[in-house]
Amino acid sequence: MAKALKCNICENQATVHLTQILNNKIHKVDLCESCAQEKGVTDPNGFSLADLLVKASGEDEGGDEAALKCPSCGYTQAKFRKTGRLGCPDCYIHFRGTIDSILANMHKGTAHCGKVPANARAHMSLREEVARLEEELKKAVDAERYEEAAEYRDRIQAVKEEHGRKE
Repeated sequence: MAKALKCNICENQATVHLTQILNNKIHKVDLCESCAQEKGVTDPNGFSLADLLVKASGEDEGGDEAALKCPSCGYTQAKFRKTGRLGCPDCYIHFRGTIDSILANMHKGTAHCGKVPANARAHMSLREEVARLEEELKKAVDAERYEEAAEYRDRIQAVKEEHGRKE
């Protein structure tokens, strides 16, 4: 039987478990239901992950409110901290400094470098190969090297046919 975890604040049985990673260190907090409610963790309107992240990023909460307002929709940085959401696509541009600092604290960088499925990689390399061959074909035609151009044309056709058999 697993040992029941105790609340970090009052020593009652913990039912809410939070994990945070800061500076490559894992920090775990275990709270009972009443302490979690008191801290606003279980209230979706009272607990803002974005607010915690902005504070952790070292962003100044004070300052000129006009500078912290999206010119397109009027959404403010305070609203972003409260809701964790932005008002319009322009907010991403206007609040970029804040968003970048938050992402830099959460991830290795600020640009998405996700994985590409294996079958998509094959399609990408095929398109790249065909584009390269077509560029060489154009150069050969422009230079009036027609025999070389015919070879490029045949290679492009062969690559496309090979791709057609794989699908």
